[in-house]
Amino acid sequence: MDKNKIIVFDTTLRDGEQSPGCSMNTEEKIKVALQLEKLGVDVIEAGFAAASPGDFDAVSRIAEIVKNSSICSLSRAVENDIKQSGLAVSKAPKHRIHTFIATSPIHMKYKLKMTPDEVIKRAIHAVEYAKTFVDDVEFSLEDAGRSEISFMKEVMDAVIEAGARTINLPDTVGYRLPTELGAMVKELSAYAGDRAIISVHNHNDLGLATANTLAAVLNGARQIEVTINGLGERAGNSALEEAVMAIKTRKDAFGDLYTTINTPEIYATSRLVATITGVEPQQNKAIVGKNAFAHESGIHQDGVLKHQETYEIMKPEDVGVFKDSTLILGKHSGRAAFRDKIVHLGFDKVTDEELNAAFERFKVLADKKKEVTDDDIRMLITDESLNHDKTYELIGLQISDCTAGVPTAAVAIKYKDEILRDAAIGDGTMDAIFKTIDRLTGYNGELKDYKVISVTEGKDALAKVTTRVSFDETSPAFVGHGLSIDTMLATAKAYLGALNSYLSQKERLSKSCEHQV
Repeated sequence: MDKNKIIVFDTTLRDGEQSPGCSMNTEEKIKVALQLEKLGVDVIEAGFAAASPGDFDAVSRIAEIVKNSSICSLSRAVENDIKQSGLAVSKAPKHRIHTFIATSPIHMKYKLKMTPDEVIKRAIHAVEYAKTFVDDVEFSLEDAGRSEISFMKEVMDAVIEAGARTINLPDTVGYRLPTELGAMVKELSAYAGDRAIISVHNHNDLGLATANTLAAVLNGARQIEVTINGLGERAGNSALEEAVMAIKTRKDAFGDLYTTINTPEIYATSRLVATITGVEPQQNKAIVGKNAFAHESGIHQDGVLKHQETYEIMKPEDVGVFKDSTLILGKHSGRAAFRDKIVHLGFDKVTDEELNAAFERFKVLADKKKEVTDDDIRMLITDESLNHDKTYELIGLQISDCTAGVPTAAVAIKYKDEILRDAAIGDGTMDAIFKTIDRLTGYNGELKDYKVISVTEGKDALAKVTTRVSFDETSPAFVGHGLSIDTMLATAKAYLGALNSYLSQKERLSKSCEHQV
Protein backbone atom coordinates (compact mmCIF):
# COMPACT_ATOMS: atom_id res chain seq x y z
CA MET A 1 0.00 0.00 0.00
CA ASP A 2 1.24 3.49 -0.93
CA LYS A 3 1.19 5.33 2.38
CA ASN A 4 1.32 8.71 0.66
CA LYS A 5 -1.78 8.23 -1.45
CA ILE A 6 -5.03 9.65 -0.13
CA ILE A 7 -7.96 7.48 -1.25
CA VAL A 8 -10.87 9.62 -2.40
CA PHE A 9 -14.22 8.07 -1.47
CA ASP A 10 -17.08 10.02 -3.03
CA THR A 11 -20.53 9.75 -1.47
CA THR A 12 -22.42 12.29 -3.61
CA LEU A 13 -24.79 9.56 -4.81
CA ARG A 14 -25.56 8.42 -1.27
CA ASP A 15 -25.05 11.09 1.40
CA GLY A 16 -25.16 13.92 -1.14
CA GLU A 17 -28.50 12.73 -2.47
CA GLN A 18 -29.90 12.91 1.05
CA SER A 19 -29.78 16.70 0.85
CA PRO A 20 -33.35 17.99 0.72
CA GLY A 21 -34.35 18.37 -2.93
CA CYS A 22 -31.32 16.51 -4.31
CA SER A 23 -32.93 13.18 -5.24
CA MET A 24 -31.85 11.74 -8.59
CA ASN A 25 -33.30 9.04 -10.79
CA THR A 26 -31.27 6.07 -11.98
CA GLU A 27 -30.22 7.56 -15.32
CA GLU A 28 -29.05 10.73 -13.61
CA LYS A 29 -27.08 8.74 -11.03
CA ILE A 30 -25.39 6.79 -13.83
CA LYS A 31 -24.32 10.03 -15.52
CA VAL A 32 -22.87 11.33 -12.26
CA ALA A 33 -21.11 8.00 -11.60
CA LEU A 34 -19.49 8.03 -15.06
CA GLN A 35 -18.31 11.59 -14.48
CA LEU A 36 -16.92 10.63 -11.06
CA GLU A 37 -15.03 7.80 -12.78
CA LYS A 38 -13.65 10.33 -15.29
CA LEU A 39 -12.70 12.58 -12.36
CA GLY A 40 -10.59 9.73 -10.99
CA VAL A 41 -12.51 8.96 -7.80
CA ASP A 42 -11.16 5.80 -6.15
CA VAL A 43 -14.40 4.63 -4.50
CA ILE A 44 -17.95 5.63 -5.49
CA GLU A 45 -20.56 5.06 -2.81
CA ALA A 46 -23.40 4.53 -5.28
CA GLY A 47 -26.22 4.36 -2.76
CA PHE A 48 -27.97 2.45 0.01
CA ALA A 49 -29.11 -0.65 -1.88
CA ALA A 50 -31.55 -1.86 0.78
CA ALA A 51 -33.32 1.51 1.07
CA SER A 52 -35.68 0.95 -1.87
CA PRO A 53 -36.01 -0.93 -5.18
CA GLY A 54 -34.97 2.29 -6.91
CA ASP A 55 -31.75 2.51 -4.89
CA PHE A 56 -30.95 -1.16 -5.56
CA ASP A 57 -31.56 -0.63 -9.27
CA ALA A 58 -29.27 2.41 -9.38
CA VAL A 59 -26.41 0.74 -7.47
CA SER A 60 -26.56 -2.46 -9.54
CA ARG A 61 -26.65 -0.59 -12.87
CA ILE A 62 -23.74 1.62 -11.87
CA ALA A 63 -21.85 -1.54 -10.83
CA GLU A 64 -22.33 -2.93 -14.33
CA ILE A 65 -21.21 0.23 -16.14
CA VAL A 66 -18.33 1.75 -14.15
CA LYS A 67 -15.04 -0.08 -14.69
CA ASN A 68 -12.23 1.89 -13.03
CA SER A 69 -13.64 3.04 -9.69
CA SER A 70 -14.62 0.67 -6.91
CA ILE A 71 -18.41 0.62 -6.44
CA CYS A 72 -19.65 0.65 -2.85
CA SER A 73 -23.05 0.30 -1.20
CA LEU A 74 -23.85 1.37 2.34
CA SER A 75 -25.65 -0.95 4.75
CA ARG A 76 -26.56 -1.00 8.39
CA ALA A 77 -25.16 -3.85 10.46
CA VAL A 78 -28.22 -5.87 9.45
CA GLU A 79 -28.12 -9.05 7.38
CA ASN A 80 -30.72 -8.01 4.80
CA ASP A 81 -29.01 -4.65 4.23
CA ILE A 82 -25.67 -6.37 3.73
CA LYS A 83 -27.16 -8.99 1.42
CA GLN A 84 -28.80 -6.34 -0.77
CA SER A 85 -25.53 -4.42 -0.93
CA GLY A 86 -23.61 -7.55 -1.86
CA LEU A 87 -26.04 -8.44 -4.65
CA ALA A 88 -26.15 -4.86 -5.97
CA VAL A 89 -22.37 -4.42 -6.31
CA SER A 90 -21.67 -8.00 -7.43
CA LYS A 91 -21.12 -7.19 -11.12
CA ALA A 92 -18.61 -4.41 -10.54
CA PRO A 93 -14.97 -5.26 -11.40
CA LYS A 94 -14.03 -3.64 -8.07
CA HIS A 95 -16.57 -3.54 -5.26
CA ARG A 96 -16.98 -2.82 -1.57
CA ILE A 97 -19.59 -3.11 1.18
CA HIS A 98 -19.67 -0.30 3.73
CA THR A 99 -21.43 -1.30 6.93
CA PHE A 100 -21.82 0.65 10.15
CA ILE A 101 -23.17 0.82 13.67
CA ALA A 102 -23.20 3.67 16.19
CA THR A 103 -20.57 3.64 18.95
CA SER A 104 -21.26 6.82 20.94
CA PRO A 105 -22.89 6.48 24.38
CA ILE A 106 -25.83 8.67 23.36
CA HIS A 107 -26.55 6.64 20.22
CA MET A 108 -26.15 3.27 21.91
CA LYS A 109 -28.42 4.24 24.80
CA TYR A 110 -31.20 6.14 23.03
CA LYS A 111 -31.17 4.99 19.41
CA LEU A 112 -29.89 1.42 19.42
CA LYS A 113 -30.89 0.56 23.00
CA MET A 114 -27.93 -1.84 23.04
CA THR A 115 -25.06 -2.46 25.44
CA PRO A 116 -21.45 -1.95 24.27
CA ASP A 117 -20.94 -5.73 24.18
CA GLU A 118 -24.02 -6.16 22.00
CA VAL A 119 -22.74 -3.47 19.63
CA ILE A 120 -19.40 -5.25 19.27
CA LYS A 121 -21.07 -8.59 18.56
CA ARG A 122 -23.33 -6.98 15.94
CA ALA A 123 -20.33 -5.28 14.33
CA ILE A 124 -18.34 -8.52 14.12
CA HIS A 125 -21.23 -10.41 12.56
CA ALA A 126 -21.84 -7.61 10.04
CA VAL A 127 -18.26 -7.65 8.81
CA GLU A 128 -18.07 -11.44 8.70
CA TYR A 129 -21.32 -11.63 6.73
CA ALA A 130 -20.20 -8.87 4.35
CA LYS A 131 -17.00 -10.84 3.70
CA THR A 132 -19.10 -13.65 2.21
CA PHE A 133 -20.02 -11.23 -0.63
CA VAL A 134 -16.88 -9.11 -1.13
CA ASP A 135 -13.25 -9.05 -0.07
CA ASP A 136 -13.23 -5.30 0.53
CA VAL A 137 -15.26 -4.36 3.61
CA GLU A 138 -15.33 -0.94 5.24
CA PHE A 139 -16.66 -0.50 8.76
CA SER A 140 -17.86 2.81 10.20
CA LEU A 141 -18.13 3.69 13.86
CA GLU A 142 -21.11 6.03 13.53
CA ASP A 143 -20.81 9.19 15.64
CA ALA A 144 -17.13 8.50 16.27
CA GLY A 145 -16.73 12.20 16.99
CA ARG A 146 -18.66 11.70 20.25
CA SER A 147 -17.47 8.15 21.02
CA GLU A 148 -15.03 7.10 23.72
CA ILE A 149 -11.52 6.34 22.45
CA SER A 150 -11.15 3.22 24.58
CA PHE A 151 -14.39 1.72 23.25
CA MET A 152 -13.53 2.59 19.66
CA LYS A 153 -10.27 0.68 20.07
CA GLU A 154 -12.22 -2.38 21.20
CA VAL A 155 -14.53 -2.13 18.20
CA MET A 156 -11.62 -1.61 15.83
CA ASP A 157 -9.80 -4.68 17.12
CA ALA A 158 -12.94 -6.76 16.69
CA VAL A 159 -13.89 -5.68 13.15
CA ILE A 160 -10.32 -5.74 11.85
CA GLU A 161 -10.02 -9.29 13.15
CA ALA A 162 -13.32 -10.07 11.39
CA GLY A 163 -11.90 -8.81 8.08
CA ALA A 164 -12.54 -5.06 7.72
CA ARG A 165 -9.89 -3.36 5.58
CA THR A 166 -10.98 0.24 6.19
CA ILE A 167 -12.10 1.83 9.46
CA ASN A 168 -14.13 4.99 9.07
CA LEU A 169 -14.38 7.54 11.88
CA PRO A 170 -17.33 9.81 11.03
CA ASP A 171 -17.97 13.10 12.74
CA THR A 172 -21.63 12.39 12.11
CA VAL A 173 -23.02 15.61 13.56
CA GLY A 174 -20.15 17.92 12.66
CA TYR A 175 -19.27 18.51 16.31
CA ARG A 176 -15.49 18.33 16.51
CA LEU A 177 -12.90 21.08 16.04
CA PRO A 178 -9.93 20.33 13.76
CA THR A 179 -7.52 20.06 16.69
CA GLU A 180 -9.82 17.59 18.47
CA LEU A 181 -10.49 15.48 15.39
CA GLY A 182 -6.82 15.50 14.44
CA ALA A 183 -5.84 14.23 17.88
CA MET A 184 -8.46 11.47 17.75
CA VAL A 185 -7.34 10.32 14.30
CA LYS A 186 -3.69 10.44 15.29
CA GLU A 187 -4.25 8.13 18.26
CA LEU A 188 -6.49 5.68 16.41
CA SER A 189 -4.35 5.69 13.29
CA ALA A 190 -1.31 4.77 15.36
CA TYR A 191 -3.39 2.10 17.10
CA ALA A 192 -4.53 0.55 13.82
CA GLY A 193 -1.03 0.61 12.36
CA ASP A 194 -0.82 -1.39 9.13
CA ARG A 195 -3.89 -3.45 10.00
CA ALA A 196 -6.39 -1.09 8.34
CA ILE A 197 -6.76 2.19 6.51
CA ILE A 198 -8.22 5.00 8.61
CA SER A 199 -10.94 7.01 6.89
CA VAL A 200 -12.88 10.14 7.88
CA HIS A 201 -16.38 11.35 6.98
CA ASN A 202 -16.98 14.87 8.26
CA HIS A 203 -20.21 16.82 8.33
CA ASN A 204 -20.35 20.58 8.05
CA ASP A 205 -22.75 21.62 10.83
CA LEU A 206 -20.21 24.11 12.21
CA GLY A 207 -18.63 24.87 8.83
CA LEU A 208 -15.55 22.79 9.69
CA ALA A 209 -15.98 19.70 7.52
CA THR A 210 -13.10 20.33 5.12
CA ALA A 211 -10.85 21.72 7.88
CA ASN A 212 -11.50 18.55 9.89
CA THR A 213 -10.83 16.36 6.87
CA LEU A 214 -7.46 18.02 6.24
CA ALA A 215 -6.55 17.83 9.93
CA ALA A 216 -7.31 14.11 9.80
CA VAL A 217 -5.10 13.63 6.73
CA LEU A 218 -2.21 15.38 8.47
CA ASN A 219 -2.68 13.01 11.41
CA GLY A 220 -2.75 9.70 9.57
CA ALA A 221 -6.08 9.30 7.76
CA ARG A 222 -5.52 7.88 4.29
CA GLN A 223 -9.10 7.91 3.00
CA ILE A 224 -11.38 10.94 2.83
CA GLU A 225 -15.15 10.66 2.34
CA VAL A 226 -16.39 13.68 0.44
CA THR A 227 -19.10 14.96 -1.91
CA ILE A 228 -19.21 17.19 -4.97
CA ASN A 229 -20.13 20.78 -4.02
CA GLY A 230 -20.24 19.68 -0.37
CA LEU A 231 -23.75 18.23 -0.67
CA GLY A 232 -25.13 16.06 2.11
CA GLU A 233 -27.36 15.77 5.15
CA ARG A 234 -28.20 19.03 6.92
CA ALA A 235 -25.29 21.44 6.27
CA GLY A 236 -23.54 18.94 4.01
CA ASN A 237 -20.19 17.16 3.93
CA SER A 238 -16.59 17.99 3.26
CA ALA A 239 -16.38 19.10 -0.38
CA LEU A 240 -14.23 16.94 -2.64
CA GLU A 241 -12.99 19.93 -4.62
CA GLU A 242 -11.86 21.77 -1.49
CA ALA A 243 -10.04 18.87 0.16
CA VAL A 244 -8.35 17.71 -3.05
CA MET A 245 -7.18 21.17 -4.11
CA ALA A 246 -5.93 21.98 -0.60
CA ILE A 247 -3.74 18.85 -0.64
CA LYS A 248 -2.51 19.69 -4.14
CA THR A 249 -1.92 23.40 -3.51
CA ARG A 250 -0.33 23.23 -0.05
CA LYS A 251 2.61 20.93 -0.71
CA ASP A 252 4.50 22.77 2.00
CA ALA A 253 2.05 21.35 4.53
CA PHE A 254 1.11 17.99 2.98
CA GLY A 255 4.52 17.05 1.58
CA ASP A 256 4.41 13.85 -0.48
CA LEU A 257 0.73 13.19 0.19
CA TYR A 258 -1.36 13.17 -2.99
CA THR A 259 -4.60 12.09 -4.62
CA THR A 260 -5.08 10.69 -8.12
CA ILE A 261 -8.00 13.02 -8.89
CA ASN A 262 -8.00 14.39 -12.43
CA THR A 263 -8.44 17.97 -11.23
CA PRO A 264 -9.30 19.60 -14.61
CA GLU A 265 -12.55 17.59 -14.43
CA ILE A 266 -13.59 19.22 -11.14
CA TYR A 267 -15.58 22.09 -12.63
CA ALA A 268 -17.38 19.90 -15.16
CA THR A 269 -18.33 17.49 -12.38
CA SER A 270 -19.57 20.32 -10.19
CA ARG A 271 -21.71 21.72 -13.01
CA LEU A 272 -23.20 18.30 -13.82
CA VAL A 273 -24.20 17.68 -10.20
CA ALA A 274 -25.61 21.19 -9.83
CA THR A 275 -27.61 20.84 -13.06
CA ILE A 276 -29.05 17.44 -12.14
CA THR A 277 -29.93 18.29 -8.54
CA GLY A 278 -30.96 21.88 -9.20
CA VAL A 279 -28.81 22.94 -6.22
CA GLU A 280 -26.29 25.57 -7.27
CA PRO A 281 -23.13 26.22 -5.24
CA GLN A 282 -23.19 29.68 -3.70
CA GLN A 283 -21.44 32.27 -5.87
CA ASN A 284 -18.47 32.58 -3.50
CA LYS A 285 -18.12 28.80 -3.02
CA ALA A 286 -14.44 27.82 -2.92
CA ILE A 287 -13.02 26.28 -6.13
CA VAL A 288 -16.26 25.93 -8.12
CA GLY A 289 -18.33 29.01 -7.24
CA LYS A 290 -19.11 31.57 -9.93
CA ASN A 291 -16.86 34.12 -8.20
CA ALA A 292 -14.06 31.71 -7.23
CA PHE A 293 -11.68 33.22 -9.81
CA ALA A 294 -13.37 36.61 -10.28
CA HIS A 295 -11.66 39.86 -9.27
CA GLU A 296 -13.64 43.10 -8.93
CA SER A 297 -11.25 45.15 -6.84
CA GLY A 298 -9.00 47.33 -9.01
CA ILE A 299 -6.02 46.48 -6.84
CA HIS A 300 -6.66 42.75 -7.29
CA GLN A 301 -7.21 43.07 -11.03
CA ASP A 302 -3.98 45.02 -11.42
CA GLY A 303 -2.06 42.48 -9.38
CA VAL A 304 -3.39 39.45 -11.29
CA LEU A 305 -2.61 41.08 -14.63
CA LYS A 306 0.97 41.74 -13.52
CA HIS A 307 1.50 38.33 -11.94
CA GLN A 308 -1.22 35.70 -11.47
CA GLU A 309 -0.01 34.44 -8.09
CA THR A 310 -0.48 37.84 -6.45
CA TYR A 311 -4.17 37.03 -5.88
CA GLU A 312 -4.66 33.50 -7.27
CA ILE A 313 -3.11 30.53 -5.49
CA MET A 314 -4.47 28.12 -8.13
CA LYS A 315 -4.77 28.36 -11.88
CA PRO A 316 -8.43 28.31 -12.99
CA GLU A 317 -7.56 25.76 -15.67
CA ASP A 318 -6.26 23.39 -12.98
CA VAL A 319 -9.88 22.77 -11.99
CA GLY A 320 -11.30 23.02 -15.51
CA VAL A 321 -12.25 26.72 -15.60
CA PHE A 322 -11.08 28.19 -18.89
CA LYS A 323 -11.27 31.98 -18.81
CA ASP A 324 -10.12 32.57 -22.37
CA SER A 325 -12.93 30.59 -23.98
CA THR A 326 -16.25 32.33 -23.63
CA LEU A 327 -17.90 33.47 -26.84
CA ILE A 328 -16.92 31.20 -29.67
CA LEU A 329 -19.73 29.65 -31.66
CA GLY A 330 -22.44 31.48 -33.55
CA LYS A 331 -25.29 30.78 -35.93
CA HIS A 332 -22.90 30.18 -38.84
CA SER A 333 -20.87 27.55 -36.98
CA GLY A 334 -21.03 24.00 -38.33
CA ARG A 335 -21.49 20.60 -36.75
CA ALA A 336 -17.74 19.85 -36.72
CA ALA A 337 -16.95 23.06 -34.81
CA PHE A 338 -19.78 22.29 -32.42
CA ARG A 339 -18.42 18.79 -31.78
CA ASP A 340 -14.89 20.14 -31.20
CA LYS A 341 -16.29 22.64 -28.74
CA ILE A 342 -18.22 20.16 -26.64
CA VAL A 343 -15.18 17.84 -26.52
CA HIS A 344 -13.14 20.82 -25.29
CA LEU A 345 -15.76 21.33 -22.60
CA GLY A 346 -15.31 17.72 -21.45
CA PHE A 347 -18.26 16.02 -23.18
CA ASP A 348 -16.26 13.36 -25.00
CA LYS A 349 -18.80 10.55 -24.55
CA VAL A 350 -21.85 12.21 -26.10
CA THR A 351 -23.84 9.92 -28.40
CA ASP A 352 -24.55 10.92 -31.99
CA GLU A 353 -28.22 11.20 -31.10
CA GLU A 354 -27.48 13.61 -28.23
CA LEU A 355 -25.03 15.57 -30.40
CA ASN A 356 -27.49 15.98 -33.26
CA ALA A 357 -30.35 17.02 -30.99
CA ALA A 358 -28.16 19.48 -29.08
CA PHE A 359 -26.77 20.92 -32.34
CA GLU A 360 -30.26 21.59 -33.65
CA ARG A 361 -31.17 23.32 -30.39
CA PHE A 362 -27.92 25.30 -30.59
CA LYS A 363 -28.79 26.58 -34.07
CA VAL A 364 -32.20 27.71 -32.84
CA LEU A 365 -30.59 29.38 -29.81
CA ALA A 366 -27.93 31.10 -31.96
CA ASP A 367 -30.71 32.72 -34.01
CA LYS A 368 -32.26 34.17 -30.85
CA LYS A 369 -29.21 35.03 -28.75
CA LYS A 370 -26.65 37.68 -29.51
CA GLU A 371 -23.90 35.69 -27.81
CA VAL A 372 -23.71 31.93 -27.24
CA THR A 373 -21.39 31.13 -24.32
CA ASP A 374 -19.66 28.02 -23.04
CA ASP A 375 -22.21 27.81 -20.22
CA ASP A 376 -25.04 27.88 -22.77
CA ILE A 377 -23.49 25.01 -24.71
CA ARG A 378 -22.66 23.06 -21.58
CA MET A 379 -26.26 23.38 -20.43
CA LEU A 380 -27.65 22.36 -23.85
CA ILE A 381 -25.61 19.14 -23.87
CA THR A 382 -26.43 18.29 -20.26
CA ASP A 383 -30.12 19.02 -20.73
CA GLU A 384 -30.26 16.79 -23.81
CA SER A 385 -28.59 13.90 -22.01
CA LEU A 386 -30.96 14.27 -19.03
CA ASN A 387 -34.12 14.09 -21.12
CA HIS A 388 -33.74 10.76 -22.90
CA ASP A 389 -36.92 9.18 -21.60
CA LYS A 390 -39.64 11.09 -23.44
CA THR A 391 -42.89 9.22 -22.96
CA TYR A 392 -44.54 12.60 -23.35
CA GLU A 393 -42.94 15.34 -25.44
CA LEU A 394 -43.94 18.99 -25.42
CA ILE A 395 -44.90 20.17 -28.91
CA GLY A 396 -46.51 23.54 -28.25
CA LEU A 397 -47.44 25.96 -25.50
CA GLN A 398 -49.60 29.08 -25.53
CA ILE A 399 -50.36 31.09 -22.42
CA SER A 400 -52.58 34.08 -21.75
CA ASP A 401 -52.81 36.33 -18.72
CA CYS A 402 -53.31 39.98 -17.80
CA THR A 403 -54.05 42.11 -14.77
CA ALA A 404 -57.45 41.04 -13.37
CA GLY A 405 -57.68 38.48 -16.18
CA VAL A 406 -57.98 34.68 -16.16
CA PRO A 407 -54.65 32.83 -16.57
CA THR A 408 -54.97 30.24 -19.35
CA ALA A 409 -52.62 27.69 -20.87
CA ALA A 410 -53.07 25.66 -24.07
CA VAL A 411 -50.67 22.73 -24.40
CA ALA A 412 -49.88 20.27 -27.19
CA ILE A 413 -48.09 17.05 -26.25
CA LYS A 414 -46.86 14.14 -28.35
CA TYR A 415 -47.65 10.70 -26.92
CA LYS A 416 -46.46 7.81 -29.09
CA ASP A 417 -47.68 8.83 -32.56
CA GLU A 418 -50.56 10.98 -31.35
CA ILE A 419 -50.71 14.72 -30.67
CA LEU A 420 -52.79 15.54 -27.59
CA ARG A 421 -54.18 19.05 -27.09
CA ASP A 422 -56.05 20.70 -24.24
CA ALA A 423 -56.36 23.95 -22.30
CA ALA A 424 -57.10 24.94 -18.72
CA ILE A 425 -57.30 27.94 -16.45
CA GLY A 426 -55.39 28.21 -13.19
CA ASP A 427 -54.24 30.40 -10.32
CA GLY A 428 -51.51 31.90 -12.49
CA THR A 429 -49.93 30.78 -15.74
CA MET A 430 -47.72 28.12 -14.13
CA ASP A 431 -50.69 26.54 -12.39
CA ALA A 432 -52.62 26.60 -15.66
CA ILE A 433 -49.72 24.83 -17.43
CA PHE A 434 -49.51 22.12 -14.76
CA LYS A 435 -53.27 21.54 -14.74
CA THR A 436 -53.37 21.21 -18.53
CA ILE A 437 -50.53 18.69 -18.53
CA ASP A 438 -52.24 16.73 -15.75
CA ARG A 439 -55.45 16.57 -17.79
CA LEU A 440 -53.66 15.51 -20.97
CA THR A 441 -51.57 12.77 -19.34
CA GLY A 442 -53.98 11.55 -16.66
CA TYR A 443 -51.33 11.93 -13.93
CA ASN A 444 -51.91 14.46 -11.18
CA GLY A 445 -48.61 15.81 -9.97
CA GLU A 446 -47.94 17.62 -6.71
CA LEU A 447 -45.25 20.27 -7.11
CA LYS A 448 -42.75 19.98 -4.24
CA ASP A 449 -40.10 22.42 -5.41
CA TYR A 450 -39.53 24.86 -8.24
CA LYS A 451 -36.31 26.65 -9.11
CA VAL A 452 -35.31 28.87 -12.01
CA ILE A 453 -31.84 30.23 -12.69
CA SER A 454 -30.33 32.29 -15.47
CA VAL A 455 -27.60 30.29 -17.23
CA THR A 456 -25.75 33.46 -18.25
CA GLU A 457 -26.34 37.20 -18.09
CA GLY A 458 -28.55 39.43 -20.24
CA LYS A 459 -32.19 39.66 -21.27
CA ASP A 460 -31.70 36.84 -23.78
CA ALA A 461 -30.21 34.42 -21.23
CA LEU A 462 -31.36 30.81 -21.13
CA ALA A 463 -33.64 29.96 -18.24
CA LYS A 464 -32.87 26.67 -16.48
CA VAL A 465 -35.91 25.38 -14.59
CA THR A 466 -35.78 22.48 -12.14
CA THR A 467 -38.95 20.96 -10.66
CA ARG A 468 -39.52 18.26 -8.06
CA VAL A 469 -42.90 16.61 -8.53
CA SER A 470 -44.61 13.74 -6.69
CA PHE A 471 -47.04 11.58 -8.66
CA ASP A 472 -48.03 9.03 -6.03
CA GLU A 473 -47.69 8.54 -2.28
CA THR A 474 -45.41 5.50 -2.53
CA SER A 475 -42.66 7.10 -4.64
CA PRO A 476 -40.29 9.98 -3.91
CA ALA A 477 -40.58 13.25 -5.77
CA PHE A 478 -38.96 13.14 -9.20
CA VAL A 479 -36.76 15.86 -10.65
CA GLY A 480 -37.47 17.41 -14.04
CA HIS A 481 -35.30 19.75 -16.10
CA GLY A 482 -36.32 22.39 -18.62
CA LEU A 483 -34.20 24.78 -20.68
CA SER A 484 -35.39 27.66 -22.86
CA ILE A 485 -35.10 31.41 -23.34
CA ASP A 486 -38.82 31.41 -22.48
CA THR A 487 -39.17 30.67 -18.76
CA MET A 488 -42.74 29.34 -19.07
CA LEU A 489 -41.69 26.99 -21.87
CA ALA A 490 -38.81 25.76 -19.71
CA THR A 491 -41.29 25.29 -16.86
CA ALA A 492 -43.58 23.10 -18.96
CA LYS A 493 -40.61 21.02 -20.13
CA ALA A 494 -39.38 20.57 -16.57
CA TYR A 495 -42.78 19.43 -15.32
CA LEU A 496 -43.09 16.94 -18.19
CA GLY A 497 -39.50 15.85 -17.54
CA ALA A 498 -40.38 14.92 -13.96
CA LEU A 499 -43.36 12.89 -15.21
CA ASN A 500 -41.22 11.12 -17.82
CA SER A 501 -38.64 10.31 -15.15
CA TYR A 502 -41.34 8.88 -12.89
CA LEU A 503 -42.81 6.72 -15.69
CA SER A 504 -39.37 5.50 -16.77
CA GLN A 505 -38.41 4.49 -13.24
CA LYS A 506 -41.78 2.83 -12.69
CA GLU A 507 -41.48 0.79 -15.90
CA ARG A 508 -37.88 -0.26 -15.21
CA LEU A 509 -38.64 -1.39 -11.66
CA SER A 510 -41.70 -3.30 -12.89
CA LYS A 511 -39.58 -5.18 -15.43
CA SER A 512 -36.95 -5.84 -12.78
CA CYS A 513 -39.55 -7.38 -10.45
CA GLU A 514 -40.94 -9.54 -13.27
CA HIS A 515 -37.43 -10.75 -14.06
CA GLN A 516 -36.75 -11.60 -10.41
CA VAL A 517 -40.02 -13.56 -10.18
